[in-house]
Amino acid sequence: MTNYEIAVIPGDGVGPEVVNEGIKVLRAVEELYDGINFEFVEIDAGAHVYKEKGYEILPDDFERCRDADAIYLGAIGLPGVNRPDGTIVGSEVLLALRFKLDLYVNLRPIKLYPGVKTPLADKKPEDIDFYVVRENTEDVYAGIKGRVREDVACDVKVTTRKGAERIIRYAFELARREERKRVTCCDKSNVIGSCAFFREIFTEISKEYPEIETDYAYVDAITQWFVRTPEWYEVVVAPNMFGDIISDLGAAIAGGMGIAPSANIGDEHAMFEPVHGSAPKYTGQYKVNPVAAVLCTKMMMDYFGRQDVARLIDQAVTEVLREGKVRTYDLGGNSKTYEVGDAIVKKMKELYE
Repeated sequence: MTNYEIAVIPGDGVGPEVVNEGIKVLRAVEELYDGINFEFVEIDAGAHVYKEKGYEILPDDFERCRDADAIYLGAIGLPGVNRPDGTIVGSEVLLALRFKLDLYVNLRPIKLYPGVKTPLADKKPEDIDFYVVRENTEDVYAGIKGRVREDVACDVKVTTRKGAERIIRYAFELARREERKRVTCCDKSNVIGSCAFFREIFTEISKEYPEIETDYAYVDAITQWFVRTPEWYEVVVAPNMFGDIISDLGAAIAGGMGIAPSANIGDEHAMFEPVHGSAPKYTGQYKVNPVAAVLCTKMMMDYFGRQDVARLIDQAVTEVLREGKVRTYDLGGNSKTYEVGDAIVKKMKELYE
């Protein structure tokens, strides 16, 4: 028996609604696969906790996240819930977990599933299937910032050799593991010195992977090429801020945030979360798409080394989307969140048999 302890942070807004469907899928995994058992430890954290109690997450709960085999996060943030300095509540959960657990990889698959419309009229599922590998602990998110004077503020863009080397090497190892033939370095090295440093390190590391083609793109240009020729891209590695921006564009061309999962991965810990936000205006309506949250469980099983389980989840999602009978409003349907989760679980059981 393999036991996995999962720290579950349902979070704010629709977070609990989509996380519930992901847990439903993992319960089905327990039922189908002998020897897999999940222990879910729910952590109450987020903007709603701050609003009521004045803190986002208790230190003991943070340690429970650290001790878990994986963290499963719904979404964090509520409108109007800010700190006295005006900053939005959420960083003590999301950013603290990323930084304190050294989750230096933010992995975002960009995949157009059959039956899902893309705003790119002439593109098909085989044209949109790549990864954005985003550095997750440096850049302007490193927290070196401040108000220089009353009318000036600044954010320092930080790139270290260690940080660049490990995220770039992860991208090449991902390409090798997934049998992808090309890795693209996305930066702004023609203007920004830290990006020139990032590109220099990319070129150095690429020599360790002679079987993989290397490619370079400035961040402004890649936004154009994502739209015009997404089929060119296989693995894209980028510094933190640029990776954040281009991965959202990638989600849009692959059908929207409702089907965009992500993983935050370090050497010892991992956290899985849908890319979308808390969407508080939809709370309690059970209309939001849980597919992103479900695909996070697929990425979780990949992380655990259970590629067989990950493939089953992905196949079930693929078939439900292809059939198009059960889909939420963002994909042109009117199904409820829990109906999509039920359909995916049903399809898993059919495919397993």
